[in-house]
Amino acid sequence: MFDKSQISMVIGQTLSTEDGTKIGKIGQVYVDEVHDQPEWITVNTGLFGTNESFVPLAEASMTDGGLRVPYTKETIKDAPNVGADGHLSEAEERELYEHYNVPYTTEGSTFADTSRLGGNTTRTGQYSDTAATDRTAYAETAERTAPDGMTRSEERLDVGTEQVEAGRARLRKWVETETQHVEVPVRTEKARLVTEPITDANRGDAFDGPQIREDEHEVILNAERPVVQVEAVPVERVRLDKTVEESRETVQEDVRKERIALEDDATTDRAGRDRR
Repeated sequence: MFDKSQISMVIGQTLSTEDGTKIGKIGQVYVDEVHDQPEWITVNTGLFGTNESFVPLAEASMTDGGLRVPYTKETIKDAPNVGADGHLSEAEERELYEHYNVPYTTEGSTFADTSRLGGNTTRTGQYSDTAATDRTAYAETAERTAPDGMTRSEERLDVGTEQVEAGRARLRKWVETETQHVEVPVRTEKARLVTEPITDANRGDAFDGPQIREDEHEVILNAERPVVQVEAVPVERVRLDKTVEESRETVQEDVRKERIALEDDATTDRAGRDRR
């Protein structure tokens, strides 16, 4: 059972579930004024710990790393939204106990009925018509029980990052048509008249046949023409790759710091007399 002597040991420690899932940092401890026992803690949840959720201490246990409770992270984050302003009314406590399915009693004040924990946790209780009994909050400013001093605490930012989708990139292929001009050398045969004198080399051909007659001689003229063929060939591979660029962004949040000053009653009285 968690008791009052352990308050200073858990403030600022980590709250976790039974399976070791970390919930957040413990911010405040609420003590029941009638029973004088710790009853609730608040834990920082939400993005960057900007929200405080109430968690009952009825089934909490100390661990090496902080405090452990038998509730899931979702259950704690979905707890009724109650302002952590130093006081809880009976109505607020009933709503919180019912959310966590913890049996409670209203004898003297609304308080966890530990005699029924672990058994039937049906939400029952004697609802009193008396005025709500406030609970005193032992926050991180809580005074130690030792008579020789007090503890000064301050809040510190626990800043992290989360990954979100910033956009998408895709490859898209389309076809463009362009006209290319290529010069191709072509050859064309032309006929020309060549006259040769009679020589020993061509004398046989010259005297072959009748001496006088009409005749024709025909040759075939050839010409080259361009022939174009188009074929698709791979020229390169294109793929998507990701690189990471680092930059710095400044986040802003208010943090509280405790200050301790000396107040001397004798000095104050003497200063008051001097002013008169």
